[in-house]
Amino acid sequence: MLDGWTQDLSLACAFVNVTSGVKEDRMMITGMHTVSDIFCVGCGSIVGWKYEAAHEKSQRYKEGKFILERYKVSGPDGSHYFVTHDAHVGGSDVDDV
Repeated sequence: MLDGWTQDLSLACAFVNVTSGVKEDRMMITGMHTVSDIFCVGCGSIVGWKYEAAHEKSQRYKEGKFILERYKVSGPDGSHYFVTHDAHVGGSDVDDV
């Protein structure tokens, strides 16, 4: 089950190359929500979930939005996609210096 406790998550309005599963009520950290898991259309893996409905008024901003668990997504070279929170230093010309 996806929980998001230790993972890096993204809340977004839309994603491509995913399909939604069956809606179900799930107790989340922020309360009860109706959600559906989202699956990669390429490999079928669960990569996150979609908030279908929030049971608490304060959480309704999430309705219709998606959560992507970034650690479950692979980059173009097959490596896992990890986000660091380190400061970005330089740019594409750094190696030329």
